[in-house]
Amino acid sequence: MNRVALALLLFICGGVNAAAQSLNDQAKAILGTWEFSNADRDKTCSVTFKESRAISGYRLEFDPKCADDFPLLRDVAGWSYTDNEFLKLLDAKGKSLAEFSEVETGMFEAPTPGYGVLFLQNSADVGSQPVPIEQVVGEWVLMRGNGKPLCSITLSTAPAEEGFALTVKPGCDPVIARLNFTRWQIDRDELMLSPARGNAWRFEQNDANSWERVPESANPYTLVRR
Repeated sequence: MNRVALALLLFICGGVNAAAQSLNDQAKAILGTWEFSNADRDKTCSVTFKESRAISGYRLEFDPKCADDFPLLRDVAGWSYTDNEFLKLLDAKGKSLAEFSEVETGMFEAPTPGYGVLFLQNSADVGSQPVPIEQVVGEWVLMRGNGKPLCSITLSTAPAEEGFALTVKPGCDPVIARLNFTRWQIDRDELMLSPARGNAWRFEQNDANSWERVPESANPYTLVRR
């Protein structure tokens, strides 16, 4: 009789445990290793999302350096991600410490007090590290698809708001001159040129000496090193 009762108890506990560990398809897509970073991506580490239960939600493991760069992670005890909800990092009491929303496939972001915007990017999708600033500063020519030089630009390391100062030299094409580009920065793997007003122009690197404006077009703008 005791043996039967024990078997029944194990069966019930096993069923409860299996149910507790079941994840929806949205959450299953999170399982695995992701890159955790700040917006500048000068602080990065790895986090692995697991399917087993934790004190709060499900287990996750951080690189040891994560807690040094992002102290809030010291209190993270688990994660959760239910349908139509944020991907949440939880403390031992189930309180949400950071809430990530999916901004594109394989990338999440979380505006977090004291840290700015934090990012999670699937390790399989993480490209090369950002180009060092020292490799971008200097003299450049902005050209159109037909190869006609439109403007000469100097990218410097002098601080300017959230990036660095940019100088447009005299003789610039009127269309470009009116934009009044004033600063530049590297945003992950893109080079951004920001005007005094309006949206920044984004460029993707072709090679060490040229960047092409995105999104692609039949007659693209290209930055070519002088």
